[in-house]
Amino acid sequence: MIQSYKKPLQLEEQFDAIIIGTGMGSLTTAAFLAKEGRKVLLLERHYTAGGFTHIFKRKGYEWDVGIHYIGEVQKENSALRKMFDYITDKNLHWADMGEVYDQIIIGDKHYDFVKGVVPFIDKMVSYFPEERKAIEAYVDIVFKANKAMGKFYINKALPKIIGNLLGGMLQKPYKEFSEKTTYEVLRSLTDSEQLIKVLCGQYGDYGLPPKQSSFAMHASVVKHYFGGGSFPIGGSSQIVNTIDPIIEAAKGTILINAEVDEIILNKQRAIGVKMSDGKSFYAPIIISGAGIMNTYKKMIPKEHKIYTEFSEQLTKVKPSVAHGCLYIGLNGTPKELGLPKKNLWIYPGDLDHDGCVDRFLKDHEQPFPVVYVSFPSAKDPSWSDRYPNKSTIDIITLLPYESFHQWDATRWMKRGETYEAYKERFSQRLLNHLFEYFPHLKDKIDCYELSTPLTTKHFVNYEHGELYGLEHTPDRYKQKFLNPRTPIKGLFLTGQDIVTAGVGGALFSGFITTTAITGKNLWKKIYA
Repeated sequence: MIQSYKKPLQLEEQFDAIIIGTGMGSLTTAAFLAKEGRKVLLLERHYTAGGFTHIFKRKGYEWDVGIHYIGEVQKENSALRKMFDYITDKNLHWADMGEVYDQIIIGDKHYDFVKGVVPFIDKMVSYFPEERKAIEAYVDIVFKANKAMGKFYINKALPKIIGNLLGGMLQKPYKEFSEKTTYEVLRSLTDSEQLIKVLCGQYGDYGLPPKQSSFAMHASVVKHYFGGGSFPIGGSSQIVNTIDPIIEAAKGTILINAEVDEIILNKQRAIGVKMSDGKSFYAPIIISGAGIMNTYKKMIPKEHKIYTEFSEQLTKVKPSVAHGCLYIGLNGTPKELGLPKKNLWIYPGDLDHDGCVDRFLKDHEQPFPVVYVSFPSAKDPSWSDRYPNKSTIDIITLLPYESFHQWDATRWMKRGETYEAYKERFSQRLLNHLFEYFPHLKDKIDCYELSTPLTTKHFVNYEHGELYGLEHTPDRYKQKFLNPRTPIKGLFLTGQDIVTAGVGGALFSGFITTTAITGKNLWKKIYA
């Protein structure tokens, strides 16, 4: 049951676990624990549950904040689909986006990403006839990386002693991929910089261009979409709506408007949480889905030795990229407006991905290094029943937190005219990208609103407005402290920081966190 902390509460006297946050990792952990008969209390500082899976409504429209498409759920027997079915009792349903799920636009050239491994290879070969061998080798190495990935993450769920004994053996195969950059791997397969740029056309899904990102992260995303893309029917709010009854059935509760200020420690054990209003909740297990930076830098008492110890550890990782998203409302149905289901990835044609990013970071007036356009109202078959004669579009680009830092001390919706004017400049530039491909939409725009890194910081509580938690560099995969278990007894972590970015990564984090807590083989139950 979802309740507001600001209103009279109906709560159990005792809970088996308290979870900080309601992002995908937290919700998944809660659902898995609930399936094990555990009463769980989830505490969410936002006025709505879901983390990056939440929606917001304004001016008669609804926008999905973080979910634009999900792969692998089309296959009923895939691990991702099985986990979703398990934690929702099969009440979460998906709409297929069709044959073409992503279109990569580089300058004036268009490249379709089509579902199915063989069709994908054939389509890429049609664009690069001389590169068949490289393209086939690329697909092969993507599969090899993903095959090695499972043991790498399962090791995180093992008891510390066993993990230390087996860790080297389980993790070594994955290091071949995780400790190399995406560009290193692809450059070993082909000399074609254009092919590399096309194959890295989804890098925005994890936020780092190919010369900086770990190939392991890249391979995970690419494999994720080989079977095509899907969208939750009813919008991403259905994720919370279908998981909440599972939590409630085990007498658990989700509290919104409930900000945790501190994790209460008794010597080396976590025993509860203190809220921003001073009230406390207690449970034998505390799980943080608020991100590793927030957990160790903001919620652990500064006088505790763990705070000092992890201050040094946290210098080894960096927050991921920040972003801006232009949420657009339009008059007319998706069909009337000719909105596609596929996503557009728009890039400048003159430099490689890393060069485009570097140029923009030095001068924000330069072309955007990436512009991602999503048409959620076209992807959701229930949209027009819920919002007749309306449509929505999301446009996302890189926006560094530093460029908005001057307004950091201001309040949401009260940041002043200069801030709004600055936002408007970016909004118009993004609209121009849209109109370049859909000029007929100029007269159909009803409203639009740009979120900035400060928006992300306000609602999701990431210090620098980061989108993907920690950067997915090769160094990230070397850090042993990115683990569901912490040095503090009774304190566990979940969410994208301990696995990878994205819904799939966060979902899997819930699985390994619950495995670490219960010591049970949950695969047997998922595939029962």
